[in-house]
Amino acid sequence: MHVFVDSVRLDKWLWAARFYKSRTLAATAIETGRVLVADERAKPARLIKVGERLKINREQERFELVVRGITEQRKSAPLARLLFEETPESLLARQTVAENRRFYSEPSQEIAGRPTKRNRRALERWKEN
Repeated sequence: MHVFVDSVRLDKWLWAARFYKSRTLAATAIETGRVLVADERAKPARLIKVGERLKINREQERFELVVRGITEQRKSAPLARLLFEETPESLLARQTVAENRRFYSEPSQEIAGRPTKRNRRALERWKEN
């Protein structure tokens, strides 16, 4: 028996749409202000309906999307992708960030262990000046 719903809790929807691995993580993100509904902070129990706009900040990723489907059950990733539509601006911004990250080199990768005695003395001389 299928029960069709027209609204669902925000934390449950974020979990079902596969933005977070658990409802607890989704609720924590909502409470800390990383998820906005219509540019306003919300509570995890807020009911989400089709057509509402969400902004999600997840680690280095930022999503701006419109809710296109409602479900209380977590489905496969291709089916979860049908629950929302990402705005073109958001998609372009995420692609730009990914492109920039690809060309970015981490400064710590150039450091190879502890400095040698010679390098340490050069650092000390540099700090004195």
